[in-house]
Amino acid sequence: MDYIKKKLLEKGEVERAVVKRLINEFGHVVIEDVNIDQVLTGMKGITGLLTVTSKLDPESGIRYRGHTIPELQEKLPKLRPEGEPLPEGLFYLMLLDEMPTRADVDSLSKEWYNRSHVPEHVFRVLDSMPLTSKPMTQFSTAILSMATESKFQKAYRDGLHKNDYWDTTYEDVMNLIARLPVVAAYIYRRNFADGKFIPPDPNLDWAANFAHMMGYDNNEIYRLFRLYMVIHADHEGGNVSAHATHLVGSALSNPYYAYAAGMLGLAGPLHGYANQEVMTWIFEMLENIGDCGCKDEEKAKIENYVKKTISEGKVIPGYGHAVLRVTDPRFTAQQIFAQKYVTNDRLIDVVNCLYEIVPPILKSLGKVKNPWPNVDAFSGALLQHYGIKEHFFYTVMFGVSRALGVLAQIVWDRMYNLPIERPSSETLEFFKEKAGI
Repeated sequence: MDYIKKKLLEKGEVERAVVKRLINEFGHVVIEDVNIDQVLTGMKGITGLLTVTSKLDPESGIRYRGHTIPELQEKLPKLRPEGEPLPEGLFYLMLLDEMPTRADVDSLSKEWYNRSHVPEHVFRVLDSMPLTSKPMTQFSTAILSMATESKFQKAYRDGLHKNDYWDTTYEDVMNLIARLPVVAAYIYRRNFADGKFIPPDPNLDWAANFAHMMGYDNNEIYRLFRLYMVIHADHEGGNVSAHATHLVGSALSNPYYAYAAGMLGLAGPLHGYANQEVMTWIFEMLENIGDCGCKDEEKAKIENYVKKTISEGKVIPGYGHAVLRVTDPRFTAQQIFAQKYVTNDRLIDVVNCLYEIVPPILKSLGKVKNPWPNVDAFSGALLQHYGIKEHFFYTVMFGVSRALGVLAQIVWDRMYNLPIERPSSETLEFFKEKAGI
């Protein structure tokens, strides 16, 4: 048993007992009331899930095991003091609720490299798909095709005791996370480059290897990929990709099935596809108003286009959030990155200009709860700057990152022996009767 797994078991046995006690002794405790509008507007605000990896705070943004993005940038191990935190460290933190050492992170990097071999049939499946297939279609298909490797599925069929479900789930999760950058990079090379496979480099960390296998090799883009993988890794349990992964996993589907379900949710325009929507909208704007930056006369053009978009009943992609009531710290982290490393980039100038223009306009409407930008408002512009211009691929990159959080959580779902998720539902007549109409 590796030392991470040993730590996980020790912590898990304690917490499993707590969860069992909560169910058996305190199951009658009322948490909150539920209103009709909460049910009919997507269950917003209803506490219905146990998620240990992260929590979204309306005022400070995402907290991974209690730590904000700025705190993680300070505390998580880096290759160099001036660099970005390594995603391996974030996974370690989410899994064990312990801040890792540099040795822990290095060990995990090596472990994922050693597990990164993708079965040949997965590439054959991808090669059989037309190049017109969306990158997310290819990505989710590849994940499903890797389910042949599931250790949990085999162990379950062999009669695994429920208290040991977490063990082979952990093995599947470690293998899956290790292989995702290989698969994603293969899709990128197949669709947008020369089609030649670039193998992982044993001397690179997980995020840098992702960039390397896509064909991008310099320290700056390695830093960007580390940042990107950290800030997109999790967003508590109620978002579609996290919830879908948990829901399918609650049926004791193997982690490959569960994660694939999460990725199908991530592909929706109201979730992970939004980063592509941002770029599409910005390019359409620039096509209409001409090349632009953030000078006074250019601001007026941008402002008019924003108002025109709203008057047509459309949203401004990248702005607003269901929970946050401040500028998304993930947006700010990317903005700071751009200030450090990027000069003379008109697209990033436009993104910064939108940050000045859009919130006051949305505030003036008096209906918008959160006029501030979210993570999607900046990510595409940074990727464009470094030459990754294929914005239809951005959601795949988001998906690779999101694996860190949702797959750490499914290990804990199995550790806690959480039951199948099965909320009650009612007919429209029920709600009409409750409302007295």
